[in-house]
Amino acid sequence: MSLALPRSATARVRHLPPATAVAAVIALLALPLDAGEGGAHPADVLSALVVLYCAVRLLRERRRPLSRTAAVVLGLPVPALALAAVCATGAPEDQLAGLGRCLQVFVLVPAAVLLLVRGRGDVRLLAWTVVGLALWQGSVGTHQYVTGTGASYQGEQVRAVGTFGAQDVMGMATVVSLGLVCATGLALGRSGPVRHRVLAAGCAVALLLPLALSFSRGAWIATAVTCAAQALLAGARRAVALGAAVAAAGVVLVGGFGVGTAMLQERVGSITRVADAPDQSVTDRYTMWAAAVDMWRERPLTGVGLKGFPEHRDTHASLALSSGSETGGAGAGYVRQPLLSPHNMYLLVLAEQGLIGLVALAGSWLALLVLGLRRLRAVRRAGRAGRTRAAGRAGGAGPAGLDCGLIGCGLLVWQLTDFVYADIGGPSTVLTAVCLGLAAHWALAARAGEGSGR
Repeated sequence: MSLALPRSATARVRHLPPATAVAAVIALLALPLDAGEGGAHPADVLSALVVLYCAVRLLRERRRPLSRTAAVVLGLPVPALALAAVCATGAPEDQLAGLGRCLQVFVLVPAAVLLLVRGRGDVRLLAWTVVGLALWQGSVGTHQYVTGTGASYQGEQVRAVGTFGAQDVMGMATVVSLGLVCATGLALGRSGPVRHRVLAAGCAVALLLPLALSFSRGAWIATAVTCAAQALLAGARRAVALGAAVAAAGVVLVGGFGVGTAMLQERVGSITRVADAPDQSVTDRYTMWAAAVDMWRERPLTGVGLKGFPEHRDTHASLALSSGSETGGAGAGYVRQPLLSPHNMYLLVLAEQGLIGLVALAGSWLALLVLGLRRLRAVRRAGRAGRTRAAGRAGGAGPAGLDCGLIGCGLLVWQLTDFVYADIGGPSTVLTAVCLGLAAHWALAARAGEGSGR
């Protein structure tokens, strides 16, 4: 008996958009992880296969892979990464592993996303996939808080971490924040059915609760900055409406659901005390920031080498640094994790890759942001011109692709803001790579022959 798929099913698979492969990478982040399990996450493995799939498609279609501008912007970090690896004094296997990871996150996966996403419909598909993942992880995290089965926080197992576990307490916060940014962009856009925008707004409000229960100050700050920027980019009236919606949601969360617990209030208050009375986690972070700067001063141009921060940390850190952070709960036992990074992407790059690496990587991100904002301004200008021509007629279409621009620019703004308080690491890093790819698509796809599909 033949096990071949029916011809109609095979045809449907062949007609799936290439961006479906990227959506599958996002969906795999919903899989639970065994406590203490090492190795690559399935989403990381699939992301490597997606890069290979993209390369095969380019060879079969015999088309130019990237425009000159896209190649320069996305390829800018490659020489600096190679230089840092060659000039490092650490173990060669560590340099190769660090080079591969950085190329995956900052170059290869974003380039694959740029090439596989063919139009605005694909951007919305991936945005809704991120929102769906965020709702799943957020629901798991909220259940953990309510039932006291989350990660340990101040002696209680109440920290919402989703399926990422206590070993990656920032994973759920990252996913929920990025989902909220995508939902906000979809809600503020003026194209598409109204019911889709209302649904997106409802998802954004729903994600506020698990974001609060993540107890992640960095994610709170980055999300607040990004959503405010999205609202201002969408228009002043929409910014006022979003502010009113957030205020109403805050009243419901605090008054209706009792989210204003003492621990949450203390966590919010600690944001304003980082200079006067910092807790131990903030002290550790300041100490590691100072150690990263000291490493850069030792080797200012090329840094101490990829993955070199842990090896050089004790030489440069002061006695104020604690021996590690305590984790536990969410299905895992008590573990004292060593502090292996400064929790600041810019200082990590400065320490490990030197000034050359930081200029190259930050220059690539800044170019994406400038090009993305320029395109978003052009879309808004075209939308205003279209509404002027449509005056006197019923309705009038909104700016085509405004929601995609708000998503692309919003994801990049969130990532650049969050990098002040975090760096790459853990399974959620592959989502960072996908989001950089969506930002690159918005900023560069018009120069790479983007389709015009709605």
